[in-house]
Amino acid sequence: MANDPIDQLLRDHKVQVTAQRLAIMNALASYPHATADELTEEVRRTIGTISRQAVYDTLALLVDKNLVRRIQPSGSAARYEDRVGDNHHHLICRNCAMTFDIDCAVGKVPCLTASDDHGFQIDEAEVIYWGYCPACVDTLAGQTPAPIK
Repeated sequence: MANDPIDQLLRDHKVQVTAQRLAIMNALASYPHATADELTEEVRRTIGTISRQAVYDTLALLVDKNLVRRIQPSGSAARYEDRVGDNHHHLICRNCAMTFDIDCAVGKVPCLTASDDHGFQIDEAEVIYWGYCPACVDTLAGQTPAPIK
């Protein structure tokens, strides 16, 4: 266990290493953009018993330690990913919620420039691109698409 990179990552961030925390981090590596409920199910498949509250508590700790990023797209439960430390954005299907990471579209961090920064020193931009993935476009062909949010 001590040679595991996730084990070392937790130690480097002063997070006590437990089987539950390792399982959650491994689940996030396999299922980026998962909800807490999806992670709970995956961790249960891997290690057996874990309470939903333990998953929420662990995710809160990992977000606080900047090991996990929490995003909450409009109309969706919070989602979690282990890609941290950069300023990337997301592309989400309106129908199936498939989510992809999108690197900055143009320029340097924060990728976009506010028309008026109101005196702020801006260091991050959060952008979500919405649309329909190819599979949903085919499935929804001829139907009225969902309204734009």
